[in-house]
Amino acid sequence: MAGSGSWDGSQSDNSSQFEPGIDNIYEAFICPLTKQVMHDPVTLENGQTFEREAIEIWFQECRDNGQPLSCPITSKELSVTDLSPSIALRNTIEEWRARNDALKLDIARQSLYLANAETNILLALKNVREICRNIRKIRHRVRNPQLVRLIADMLKSSSHEVRYNALQTLQVVVEGDDESKAIVAEGDTVRTIVKFLSQELSKGREAAVSVLFELSKSEALCEKIGSVRGAIILLVGLTSSKSEVVSTVEKADKTLTNLEISEENVRVMATNGRLQPLLAKLLEGPPETKISMASYLGDLALNNDVKVIVAQTVGSSLIDLMRTRNMRQREAALRALNNISPFEGSAKVLIDSGILPPLIKDLFYVGPNQLPIRLKEVSATILANIVNIGYDFDKVPVGPDHQTLVSEEIVENLLQLTSNTGPEIQGKLLAVLVGLTSCPNSVINVVSAIRNSAAIISLVQFVEIHENDDLRLASIKLLHNISPYMSEELAKALRGTVGQLGSLVAIILENTTTITEEQAAAAGLLAELPERDLILTMRLLRDGAFEKIISKISGIRQGEIRGIRFERIFLERLVSILARITFALTKETLAISFCRENNLTSVFLELLQSNSQDNIQMASAIALENLSLESKNLTKIPELPPPNYCVSIFSCLTKPPVVLGICKIHQGICSVRESFCLVEGQAVDKLVDLLDHENEKVVGAALAALSTLLEDGLEVERGVRLIDEADGITPILNVLLENQTENLRIRAVWMVERILRIEEIAREVGEEQNVTAALVDAFQNADFRTRQIAEKALRHIDKIPNFSGIFSNIS
Repeated sequence: MAGSGSWDGSQSDNSSQFEPGIDNIYEAFICPLTKQVMHDPVTLENGQTFEREAIEIWFQECRDNGQPLSCPITSKELSVTDLSPSIALRNTIEEWRARNDALKLDIARQSLYLANAETNILLALKNVREICRNIRKIRHRVRNPQLVRLIADMLKSSSHEVRYNALQTLQVVVEGDDESKAIVAEGDTVRTIVKFLSQELSKGREAAVSVLFELSKSEALCEKIGSVRGAIILLVGLTSSKSEVVSTVEKADKTLTNLEISEENVRVMATNGRLQPLLAKLLEGPPETKISMASYLGDLALNNDVKVIVAQTVGSSLIDLMRTRNMRQREAALRALNNISPFEGSAKVLIDSGILPPLIKDLFYVGPNQLPIRLKEVSATILANIVNIGYDFDKVPVGPDHQTLVSEEIVENLLQLTSNTGPEIQGKLLAVLVGLTSCPNSVINVVSAIRNSAAIISLVQFVEIHENDDLRLASIKLLHNISPYMSEELAKALRGTVGQLGSLVAIILENTTTITEEQAAAAGLLAELPERDLILTMRLLRDGAFEKIISKISGIRQGEIRGIRFERIFLERLVSILARITFALTKETLAISFCRENNLTSVFLELLQSNSQDNIQMASAIALENLSLESKNLTKIPELPPPNYCVSIFSCLTKPPVVLGICKIHQGICSVRESFCLVEGQAVDKLVDLLDHENEKVVGAALAALSTLLEDGLEVERGVRLIDEADGITPILNVLLENQTENLRIRAVWMVERILRIEEIAREVGEEQNVTAALVDAFQNADFRTRQIAEKALRHIDKIPNFSGIFSNIS
């Protein structure tokens, strides 16, 4: 016998080691070269027996050293080097090994209980692994259910090392053995292994993944693994981990690949971000699988980047499913497309893939195999999603005669369908029209179709709907989009019945602490209506709308009403609506009374200082212009006392009576509230500040408001002096010099001519060549009236002779 001798524990076979209860080993079993029990014994011509691999290495070393082939034991040269298999010895060794391993397994089974010493448990687990690795013929003995369950019980140990070794042992036990896998899958062992994916140390996670990978090779266990809560999401997480070892990541990926055989697992993977298996089945699966995958895709929460990937991968296939006659396939495809279409990137991919023609056909087609209304609603939703990306739809054919989505025929069909369907699909169709009218290239086509089909009345009626918020919102947004092009028609339609205008105002003035998209859209619609429509304005006034708008503006400015997304634009539109009351001042005393009662001049003067809010400043300046134009009619001319007898006789020796509080400009008693006087409101400085604004529309409005102080019938010289005191002359001249727009030049030339009526200012300005050049340019190139005014201005600075004066001197 060889004794315990030279066996090296680092070698692959441990079976030569003496342990308690292990059958004795015989010397004939040991290879003289390796000192290990042989697996494939062979005999030389001299009767010496070696491990085949070991003697072959010996022979090769002899050749490499240029020595004759010899026996390692006797060192004698061999005449024949043939290796004869020792079959009898090999069988005897295998019987010994089987007997020996059976004893080891029995000892291991007795050692596998949680109360045992950790070293004993680890040794038992180690022996089981060695037996499974080295002696495949004995593996059926490992299938003993009790032993497998005992190994699984070790996963409950409090020792990391025991749990780790138990996982390693389970991996070896179940490798290639479906019966052992089935035993492991009993109870909650799989759940425990899954738990280790997140709770164990790195090597424990790797071992847990390895066990799951082996289990996943059994189709019967794939659903079992996938059904464990958190299994798939943890595996998916490992595949994208940057901190895990590569082998763990690779095995996690391979495990998920195996689990893909179950459709339910594929759905769970998709939910947790591993979408490719679902897309693959949608592309290549049988019809029922395609329906299942497309339906599930329709319910998934997808980020925008993923929507693009999905559209690129399966967009064309989903569109093909839309075209089939199978209603279940069409429904599944529509729901999936509905989910991936609300993003610009994915929508463009779908357009390029040809989604528009079948969508339009599904919406308009009536006949056999037509879509039910509930699916037409989905089609309309997809179309609404797509058109809201601002694509150039006049270049994409959608009909058999090369019609596009913005062709008048298609738009009229959409309008007709809107009138003949229920509220749900109506809202989606209106959303389509909202998208088309949001694009500058297509809004004109839609407006033309609405005019030709006389659809404005029916569209306005949706404003009164209270049962469907989405439908009402879509209608208001559509009306707002077309209002710059159809303001007169919209005003007429809204004037037609009290209900629609009242509903619109009620939406704007709804008593909420947050501003909604619907309120902002409704305010935008009302702000776009013709500002000089007196009937509309007076109806708003009599309904108390303007008073409530003032309150709303105040609430927003004081922070009582908020809305991060819509606050700014809503406030702008409210101010614009409020400003329309000032256009009625010349015709309605009620408007004057309202402005006085609510001190509207002060309101707009305060709004004028809304820095960085151009539209509010512009609307406020326009309103102040209108208010100021009325000041000359509203100022109170004081009644002078009749002269007494002495004064009437000696009038040349007496001074006229002095009346205190007279306005320098209007020559009467003025106030901000009663006569809307800009001078009394100290508005000149504020308006002059706006003349340096970057927005020429704000500059124009401020210039117009200031010009009301220089109107005929007023004290023009005093008006110029007031503007000069506010350092406003230079900014006005700069407006003329910059010549940004024709409207600004017209206004600036008018004001400069009046300013140059003051002799000392004319002398100073006359020396500035650039001002002279600007006036000459206006004299040569402006409209007729402005040329006349520019001529007067040039005379003031003696650049054009005053011929009338010369002729009078000659005569």
